[in-house]
Amino acid sequence: MPEIRTVVAERTTRETSITLELVLDGSGVTNIQTGVGFADHMLNLLSFWADFDLTLKCSGDLHIDAHHSLEDVGLTLGKALLDALGDKAGIVRLGSALVPMDEALVEVVVDLSGRPYLVYADDPLPAMISGEEKDIWREFFKSLAQEARMNLHVHYRYGRNGHHLVEGAFKALGMALRQAVSRTRTGVPSTKGSC
Repeated sequence: MPEIRTVVAERTTRETSITLELVLDGSGVTNIQTGVGFADHMLNLLSFWADFDLTLKCSGDLHIDAHHSLEDVGLTLGKALLDALGDKAGIVRLGSALVPMDEALVEVVVDLSGRPYLVYADDPLPAMISGEEKDIWREFFKSLAQEARMNLHVHYRYGRNGHHLVEGAFKALGMALRQAVSRTRTGVPSTKGSC
């Protein structure tokens, strides 16, 4: 039986204080408290569809806005994902998903390549979603991709409702990560010998 991939992480700055525990080989059990209800909902969806167990607590400067909290949650979660993968031996590495959410359709593709890159096509997103500007979600995904050292492509294909669009993205990301982290290969998934 392969070792269960678990990481405990902390991040403290003048803007946020974050603790988390991530279990890649889980069943979608969560306890998430970011102080931003919509973000809690999205991270629950991500964890459920990825089959990750995630315990996360963030205390941030929400008297300003949610920007610093979501950016730092992305950084901390991305670093935990990278650490939990270790040398990446046996993982599939690549994953993709196309998710409908009522009138919206969102595609997410990931490559746990060791090279951080974000492509984020968010034209259909409304300017404000659940009381926050839409750009906080780009910052979350950018921070996640940077620290997880992964290629992350998020393409909001079409839709009108901001909640539906972002929800589709988080479900699709969870599904893509579930594929990418699954261990069905032997050795490191790279012709270079490392990723």
